[in-house]
Order: sequence, then C-alpha cells, then structure tokens
Amino acid sequence: MKTEPKTLSGFMELMPQEQLLFDNIKNTIIETYRSYGFYPLDTPVIEYSEVLLAKAGGETEKQIYRFNKGDNDLSLRFDLTVPLAKYVAKRYNELTFPFKRYQTGKVFRGERPQKGRFREFYQCDIDIIGDEVLSLKYDSEIISIINDIFTKLNLGKFVVRINNRKILSGFFDSLGLSDKITDILRIVDKLDKIGENEVIEILKEYNISNENIDKIIKFITMSGTTDEKLNTLKNNYNNNELFNLGVSELESVINDLNDRGVNKDNYMIDLTIARGLDYYTGTVYETILVDYPGIGSVCSGGRYENLAEFYTDKKLPGVGVSIGLTRLFYQLVEAGIINVNNASSSDLIILPMTNNYKYIYEVNNIIRNNGIISDICYIDKGFKQKMKYANKMGNKYILIIGDNEVENNSVILKNMESGEQTEIKKDDLNNINNMIS
Repeated sequence: MKTEPKTLSGFMELMPQEQLLFDNIKNTIIETYRSYGFYPLDTPVIEYSEVLLAKAGGETEKQIYRFNKGDNDLSLRFDLTVPLAKYVAKRYNELTFPFKRYQTGKVFRGERPQKGRFREFYQCDIDIIGDEVLSLKYDSEIISIINDIFTKLNLGKFVVRINNRKILSGFFDSLGLSDKITDILRIVDKLDKIGENEVIEILKEYNISNENIDKIIKFITMSGTTDEKLNTLKNNYNNNELFNLGVSELESVINDLNDRGVNKDNYMIDLTIARGLDYYTGTVYETILVDYPGIGSVCSGGRYENLAEFYTDKKLPGVGVSIGLTRLFYQLVEAGIINVNNASSSDLIILPMTNNYKYIYEVNNIIRNNGIISDICYIDKGFKQKMKYANKMGNKYILIIGDNEVENNSVILKNMESGEQTEIKKDDLNNINNMIS
C-alpha cells in the first residue's frame, strides 16, 4: 500500500517558480529592514503555553495549536509579537534601547482555511522598543520603511493610510461615549470590509444616538488632502485633551515624513483607520495597493504603550509593522500582479555542445565571479532537447558552447526573447553584466 502524498488544508506549498518569487519578495523586505539598522531575531516556533497565552483570549486561544509533550504544556506561536515581548522582558538587562529588531518566520493559527487565509503563514515584522519613552520619529521611520519596501517591490501605486488612536478615542469621549470607546474602535475598523450602512446599524445596537452616529460617520469620513485634514482637526475639534494630544502626534509624524522626503502621494491621513487590536494606543497605519483595493491592507501596524506588560513591570513602549507575506503573495498571484511564469532561478543557462567541460567550467567561473547566477544543463540529449529545457526554466539568456567555440576561445550568447545571437570572446565575459542587463 502506498501512502497518498497530500498536504494539510491551509498550509501553502509552492511550485519552484512561485517559491523563487516568494523568496525574492521576502529578501527585498529583509534587505530594507536591515538598511535601517534593525537586528535580526529568530524566536522558537514552540513556546510554553502559559507564556504565549499570557495576554491571549477569545478567538486567539481557540485558534492556537496546543499539545503536551511529557509534562510540558506547549503551543505553536500564533504571531511574532508575543514572542518578542517575552524576549525583551527576559533579556531586558542585556539589550540596548531603543531595541530595533526584524523577524521573518512562520506562525500558526487553527482558523478555518479560505481563499487567501492560511493556517501556516509567514509574517515579516519590525518593531522598535523603547525603555520608558520612545520618540515619535520612530513612528515616521516605520512608515518610511513601508514606503521604501513597496517602492522597491514595484507593485503599482500604493498609499499608507495613517491615523492616531488618541484622536478617535478623544473624539468619542467628547461625545460622551467614553464607556464605549473600545467597541466603537472595533466597529469603525470594519468600515472598509462591511461598508458605512452596516457600521451604522452595528453602532445602533450599542445604544448610540442617531445624532452621535451621524457625527461619528461625518468625522471619520472627513475629506480633503492630508494638510487640509490636519488644519480641520486643529481648528474645529479641540475641546478634548486626549484628542489634542493625538492631533499633535499625528502632525509631528506627518511633518517628519515631509522632512524625510517621503513622496506625499504615498501616504495620507485616513480617520477610518482604527486597528481593531486593543493594544494600539497612538499612531496606526495600513497600506493598500491603489489599483487593487479588493486585496485590502497589505501591511499594518502602529504604536503601543507597553509591549511586555504581562511579563514585566518595566514600561516598554514600541512601534512596529507586520507584513503577512503568505497572504500577500497569494493575493498578488491571484490578481495577476506578479507572473510566476517569468521566474527563473538563474540569470542564464549554459548549454554544453562539447565534451570539453574544463572549458565550460572556466567560462562558468568567469560569469559567476562577475555576480551572474548561472546554471549548466548536463542532460545527455541533443540541442533541441536542451533548448526545450532552457525554455521551461524561463531563462532570458543562454550560452551555447560547442567545439567551434572552444577552438575560437569564445561562446555564443543568445537572447531567448529576440532570438539574437552574438559570439563573444571568453576574455570579454568580464563585461557580461553589460551584455545581459
């Protein structure tokens, strides 16, 4: 009896070309994180359940993968933030603050699999953790990083939508709704998904008057440019201390983004952004691809006051962002934004039509020493079959080397798109970068 080769539902398994593109996106994200001076971190996939669940509850606790091994109650991590909180609390005396870390890795949630939602998925996170205080300039730095990443990924026009939770909380408090702020924030955060009418109906269920509902909707859907919205917030809504603090923080972040030279077209104030998670306390942001609004937020995050409150009495404020890479990649492929058929693991492939492999290897060494990723086709078949293999591998360029080329101390460079062939002397291959750029 043979065992059927099958993969668990909700666990992504990619074809080689897909994996190549997936890794390219992940590497771009990591390289950008590193360029801002973040340290890499890799926490265990398995943790003690009491540690992971210290601040969990509700749906999170239902979704966690939990099991016993010997006397230990263990769980698979469900995000990268809780392990970070544990790490910082445990190593507080060894770390230098502000502590800037990035981490990419798999997390696990036993939720119902559906289109674009997985039980095992990659997250790419950065966080900056302060000791007692943390400058607002780190909030704008995170947004600047998001801007750099999506500019490099070249996925089309994108916008980072920015808000501050203090503004929303202060505004709701000014309406006499201080006891309902958390509920309203969660409802408002669903506006993009369920629409304005549904949000209004849910707000009514919390015994909020029609007058206050009208004020809430009018406020969060405020129109205008970023500068116009800032002026409106500063000049028309100033009767609440928390609200004013939020406006001041938001203005500080926007001004710093301007000083950093971040393209104004790539960010905007959006008062509908609330982030449903309770621990966000200040700046919050979500990023969308303008031409593909159906994808929703492609990365999100914000400021929190105390990262590790369940593990230590130390006050550790922070700001961060998370990119759900598995979900993002799936949606990019589904939307046709990236084409897996164009992916190749090498810049060019060498097709040997000679048995003089010493010459083949000399050529290959020159190419690789010039930073070109190359492959050699060793299949023992004719030229047609080797060309078919090269086509399937998706290489734009191939090098053909036969006995004539060995004798002439040369190679044939073929552009697979145009069909153009050029004979090149071996010594000239040090300029290979210019030939295939």
